[in-house]
Amino acid sequence: MKILDKEMPERPQIEYPTSWGFKIIGRDKEALEKCIKYIMKETGDKEHTCTLGNKSKTGKFHAYNASCTVDTEEERNKIFKYFEEHDDVDMVI
Repeated sequence: MKILDKEMPERPQIEYPTSWGFKIIGRDKEALEKCIKYIMKETGDKEHTCTLGNKSKTGKFHAYNASCTVDTEEERNKIFKYFEEHDDVDMVI
């Protein structure tokens, strides 16, 4: 994975449609899973995969890895924003 820095000052070119992954972090595993299903349905009834990721050392936070095919950058950003604004999500990457 390349990052933007002095050696690579330009954003990478992403060709759409493409498979895109979202890491969703929150406190309640079941609520996160429901949130992912709800958002994928609300943003076009997207077929998706969802796997449970890591949990924090204290067990307070849980992560899910969700991925789907996005057709445009606008669609990718829309899905990200839905996750970001959902009450059960503490962080989305």
